[in-house]
Amino acid sequence: MADASLEFRILEDPPARLDKALSRDVPEAASLSRTRLARLMEEGAVRINGTVAENPKAKVAEGDLVQIVLAAATESHILPQEIALEIVYEDDALIVINKPSGMVVHPAPGTPDGTLVNALMHHCGASLSGVGGVARPGIVHRIDKDTSGLLVVAKSDVAHHGLAAQFEKHTVERHYRALVYGIPDASDPRLRGTKGVSFEQGGVMKIQTQLARHKHDRQRQAVFFDGGRHAVTRARVVASFGTPECLSLVDCWLETGRTHQIRVHMAHAGHGLVGDPVYGGRRKLSEKAFGAGAVAAVKGFDRQALHAASLGFEHPVSGEMLRFEAELPEDMAALIQAVEGEV
Repeated sequence: MADASLEFRILEDPPARLDKALSRDVPEAASLSRTRLARLMEEGAVRINGTVAENPKAKVAEGDLVQIVLAAATESHILPQEIALEIVYEDDALIVINKPSGMVVHPAPGTPDGTLVNALMHHCGASLSGVGGVARPGIVHRIDKDTSGLLVVAKSDVAHHGLAAQFEKHTVERHYRALVYGIPDASDPRLRGTKGVSFEQGGVMKIQTQLARHKHDRQRQAVFFDGGRHAVTRARVVASFGTPECLSLVDCWLETGRTHQIRVHMAHAGHGLVGDPVYGGRRKLSEKAFGAGAVAAVKGFDRQALHAASLGFEHPVSGEMLRFEAELPEDMAALIQAVEGEV
C-alpha cells in the first residue's frame, strides 16, 4: 500500500496551539485522532506552509496550508492464525463476529496467541487498511473470554473512529441474555433497599454505580459509590424457572460498557450469574424445585451463563442502521432446557 497525503487549510480563529488547531480542522473523513496527529508530528510527517512542524505548541494562523504524509500501514507484530470464525457480517469497513466462549479477544501476556485478533489477522489479510497506522483489526469493545456472542471489529481508521464515537456516546445497542439466581422483582424489599438499584416502568431493574478494581483482588471489579467509573445496567426478566421459582433468564442491556459490568452489577443486586466463578458463587439449588437433572446441569455449568445476543449500531461509513442477533450457544440452550424440565 502506497503512502498517501492530506492537504487542508487552518480555518478562522484557530486555537493557540498547533495540535489543537489540527485536531479541530483536520477533515473528518481522514479520521485522525489527536493521538495519531501527535505521533505524525513526532515523525516529521506534518508540514505547515511547506515547513516541517514538530512542536505541538507552535502557533498557526488562519489560511495556513497543512500537509500531512500518511505512511502506508506498517505490519503488526500480532501473529495471523488460521482459526475458525463465525462471521455474521463483513464489508470493507468492519466485521461482526459471533465469538464462542473460551476465546480471548486480544493477545495479552498470559494469552499471546489463539485469540480473536490472531484469527482476524489471518482472515482479513490485505483487507485491513490500517488502524492507527498499523495493519491490524480495530477493537472498539470486548466481551469476556468465557462470554459468548456478538462483537464488531473495525478494519480501517475511519470505521474505528466512527464506531468508537458511538460507543462513547452510548448509542450502540447491546443486549445480553444471562441465567441468574433468583428473580429480580420490583416488589422485593431487599432489592428496594439495595443502594444503586431502582426500578423503571415495565419492571425494568436499573443498576447504577461506580466500578473499579477490587481493593484486594486486582483481577476482579467491584462496586463503589465514590470513585471508579460510572456504570449503568438495565435488566428485565424474560423467563423464570423452578417450583418455587429460583432461577431466571434475564435480558440485560448496557448504557455503559465497563469490564465485567453485567457480572458485577447482577451480583451486587443479589442475582449472580449461574456458573460465574468470580462473582456468581455456587449456590445450592433444591431438587424439590428442579429435580436432580436440572440441579446437576446448573452445578456442572463451567462458565458464566452470559451471551451477547444482539448488537445494533450505525454503519460508520454508509450511515445505514445495522442490527444483528445471535441465538444462544449450545451449552446455554441445553442449560435452559434442563431447568425448564425438558431433558
